[in-house]
Amino acid sequence: MNKIIMSSHKTTSTAAPEKFGFRDVKREVFERIRNNKWGPGTQLPGEVELASTFGCSRATVNRAMQELSDDGIIERRRKGGSHVKLAPIRQVKFEIPLVRVEVESRGSEYRYQLISSEVMAAPHWLQVRMDLQVASPVRHVRCLHSADGAPYQYEDRWINLFAVPRAEDANFSKIGPNEWLVNEVPYTNAEVRFGATNADHTISQHLKTIDGDPIFLAERSTWHAGVQVTFVRLYFPRGYQMIAKY
Repeated sequence: MNKIIMSSHKTTSTAAPEKFGFRDVKREVFERIRNNKWGPGTQLPGEVELASTFGCSRATVNRAMQELSDDGIIERRRKGGSHVKLAPIRQVKFEIPLVRVEVESRGSEYRYQLISSEVMAAPHWLQVRMDLQVASPVRHVRCLHSADGAPYQYEDRWINLFAVPRAEDANFSKIGPNEWLVNEVPYTNAEVRFGATNADHTISQHLKTIDGDPIFLAERSTWHAGVQVTFVRLYFPRGYQMIAKY
């Protein structure tokens, strides 16, 4: 009698890598909202449907949707799904202006001057302000932007070299850190604070005003993937006007 020997082998399967990460999903959903494919008040597809559409896990979609909710773009309702907010773009739209473009758009001649630049360990106040480790390396840059030969903006900037190591060797003698960062470094979050202050001796010298003169101040911070990239104080002379468009 012939023996029939049956053999079997165990196969293992490896899950296919996800086509979309949560940042890809977030970006794609945002683009559809911005392009009005999903207009204000629209109920968005469920997480299962979006996961199938983007070829990713439901957890990936959930994280993307939570960030969109935190950014004020959508509203998530328990057992009610997710909806596009009635005015989502106005709440989150923010573009960092290029000083050169801002000056030239007003019909003025732009000029840039590097005042000082040094790499150093972050001082204690900056460690606290930017959530840096002790002795974190930073680049401190001071520069002046002018319009038609008159001071337009005095820039006092700190760059986190752990976040942007190539900024250590960037040449800021011809191009300012404002324009370099906008062109070279993406950001995911930004915070801007506006206020008034009095010019100290250094600032008054560069803005051609007098010590103690009231001036306009803007403080701006940007982050990428949860790490702060830069902190800058921007000083403007008397008579400066900021224009916001919606």
